[in-house]
Amino acid sequence: MKAGFYVGDYTYEVREVPDREPQKDEVKIRVAWCGICGTDVHKFQGKNGASVVIPPIILGHECSGIVESVGPEVVYFKPGDRVACDPSYGCGKCIWCQRGFPNFCLVRHGVAKGLADYVFPPEQNVYHISDSLDLEDAAFTEPLSCAIHGVDLMQMASGMTTVLYGLGAVGSLILQLVKETGQSNIIVVEREAKKRALALRLGATEAITDQEIEAVAKNKNIDYVYECIGLRSTMEQAIQIAGKNAKVMLFGLGDPDQPIKFNQFEAYTKELSIYTSFLNPHTSARAVSLLERGKIDTRQIISAEIELADAGKELATQENLRNGKVMIRLSGEH
Repeated sequence: MKAGFYVGDYTYEVREVPDREPQKDEVKIRVAWCGICGTDVHKFQGKNGASVVIPPIILGHECSGIVESVGPEVVYFKPGDRVACDPSYGCGKCIWCQRGFPNFCLVRHGVAKGLADYVFPPEQNVYHISDSLDLEDAAFTEPLSCAIHGVDLMQMASGMTTVLYGLGAVGSLILQLVKETGQSNIIVVEREAKKRALALRLGATEAITDQEIEAVAKNKNIDYVYECIGLRSTMEQAIQIAGKNAKVMLFGLGDPDQPIKFNQFEAYTKELSIYTSFLNPHTSARAVSLLERGKIDTRQIISAEIELADAGKELATQENLRNGKVMIRLSGEH
């Protein structure tokens, strides 16, 4: 079978790897679609993200597909089932797993490797999807589950003012989730006019530039801020424009070698709460439910559909990733 590898030094290769049958509780999934994530870009650049990068590694983790076969210990899945999968799981034994935080597991396992003809996750990481949910949409299960976790951490009250920086793929998902919390005013900060227009279509009250938001912050208390870009400049501004008793979520994946700065005294006088969000503990089933019920618009987020062989060029140039979610067509089934 074919798989897309990061092999080091900004280099991507499609390689043949041995096909095999699923073992024990593994589910062999014929991958239909896999999205490219910002963490894939980080790995391509040789930077550690949610996991340590030791090439060669198969990229991709936002995948969906159809069950090809199952291991002898699998109970709830059979060939032909339509599924999405969670790309990592905890050991269930360490202190963090026992506390209910498998995302902090001391020996967390990554299993998806979605840029491949087949993936072999354990049964516990596989989710049934209905016939009504397109497999390309189902590939949003993982990024949506991460977005859900980020919004959960903020514990948002309704009727407040929220600012969201960056309308890339994850920002577009978080915007739609925030809208569901009953916010009276959602302001998207985005430099590109096309993305500002998309923000309004997805439910934002206003869409303005980073120059304009500072004037807004002087006249309005901003209760919640989501930074979904990961740039030092926008993370620092997100903290700066937050109002009294505000919560700030730094969701965008920043450069691991680049610290940010903020005025601690100003944060102190405002009683700011600054959050980060790591992975997607216990939220995948909710993501599937939202997608199946049509609560999340994914089609306006997709910027390109490309082949496995073309993923390296996209990782290097980010030509389409700048505009939204890039989907890799594997089997291409819907």
